[in-house]
Amino acid sequence: MNFYRDATWVLEYVEKVETEGRVAGSLQTLVLNSCKKYNLKTNPKHIYAAVSSCWLHREFLDTVLKRSGILKDIPNKKGQPAFSKITIKLLVHDLLFSKSKRIQMGKHPIKEFVLKHKTRLNSELVRLKLKLKVTDVKQLIKDDSADITPVRWIRINPVRTRDKMKEVLAELEKKFPTRVSSWSEIIPGTIYHDEYVPNLFGVHPGDKITSHELYRTGKIIIQDRASCFPAHILNPNQSDVIIDACAAPGNKTTHVAAHIFQDQEPEEVRIHAFEKDPERAKTLRTMIKAAGCTKGIDVHVGDFTKIAKPSAFPNVTGFIMDPSCSGSGIFGRKVMDEHNKSKEETNVVASEQEEEHEDIKDEDLKNRLAKLSSFQFEIVRYALSFPSAKKLVYSTCSVHAEENERIVIDLLLDAKVKESGWRVRKRAGVLPAWPRRGLLNEFEEVFHDKEVAQDLAEGCIRVLPKEDGGIGFFAVCFERD
Repeated sequence: MNFYRDATWVLEYVEKVETEGRVAGSLQTLVLNSCKKYNLKTNPKHIYAAVSSCWLHREFLDTVLKRSGILKDIPNKKGQPAFSKITIKLLVHDLLFSKSKRIQMGKHPIKEFVLKHKTRLNSELVRLKLKLKVTDVKQLIKDDSADITPVRWIRINPVRTRDKMKEVLAELEKKFPTRVSSWSEIIPGTIYHDEYVPNLFGVHPGDKITSHELYRTGKIIIQDRASCFPAHILNPNQSDVIIDACAAPGNKTTHVAAHIFQDQEPEEVRIHAFEKDPERAKTLRTMIKAAGCTKGIDVHVGDFTKIAKPSAFPNVTGFIMDPSCSGSGIFGRKVMDEHNKSKEETNVVASEQEEEHEDIKDEDLKNRLAKLSSFQFEIVRYALSFPSAKKLVYSTCSVHAEENERIVIDLLLDAKVKESGWRVRKRAGVLPAWPRRGLLNEFEEVFHDKEVAQDLAEGCIRVLPKEDGGIGFFAVCFERD
């Protein structure tokens, strides 16, 4: 019963977040956050397995629960329902949709209550399958098994391995004895040395890394290749002072530190990391500590645009700007993204309204992108107002032009940004060998000089999800003299 109690709290949390609007992040993230929130003792992996399956089957579950009348039969105890509807949903899920088709608990009143309705529940499930013309409702559930990264990217952390680089490489070679020449050739036990980012390696996602000593001691850090591009493009040195305006969970922050402190111990603050959410700020501090960068990074909890006054940071020379975005290039969030597109899209009972749902989905996406792009423009524009800043890398994990090329265009056309002398760095200074660049047609619509439009598009980097070996991504560097 303890497991079902904990799973109830988690599913209740997920459903509460869902009712408040757009669900941010992956279902896995929501589950992990709620496990931390309630300080649950049950293994989060087990809770995730139960909650995710229950979530995938939610439309069918809700239909069966409603038609069976089980929720109306819940007895009262002291004027309140004796059993939680969420817990009943979890038990009915296990009874109808789990592999074992049984409720995994000993004798308990709620189990007896559900089993009394077993015949009616099964009957309603059979009726539903007949209505939908399937032999198993799993035929109607989208397979999300492909929603994983094709490569697990790891980078060596020079702050922890300054004098032990050869030893770390030897350890990696020991674990991954076969080196391949392309990430597409990776199979379990092999390793790929990335050609774009120094000290970055690709391994098979099935190979365990988190249990390895190199990971536990902070000598290697798991970070998607595209996520490594911003710090690599910014390329800060020991004399730079950098602000990471949207820092949590801290991968890009610690990668910036890897550049600044690769030849010296972090004894003074050279990086200011901002995070407005206190819980995410805790995660940020944990990652910074694990990477050995605590003395070199100052964490500021609060909204960057409100607490970071240019006058308070007169020596800042560069920025990492990776603000909130649609996350359309991220793996592991397909379940939530499908839900976010339209809460009604998977309503199996009203499937004849598909066209209308598609319109709702498109309009919802349009509105969300408009809100996000407005925020992205304002936060980058604010960063570009810092008087001593000379370089800024703007990035997103989005595939939408509204959050990428069009933000670049709006900034370049802004009077204050132009007056301050900002320009887009040319391809030669932004991973010149990377083949996939910005969308030329977006710039051509605004800049009629073909050479100017070409230079701007070439100055941007695009990464396609999965096709380019990881998450979808966009990056561009603004600079001035």
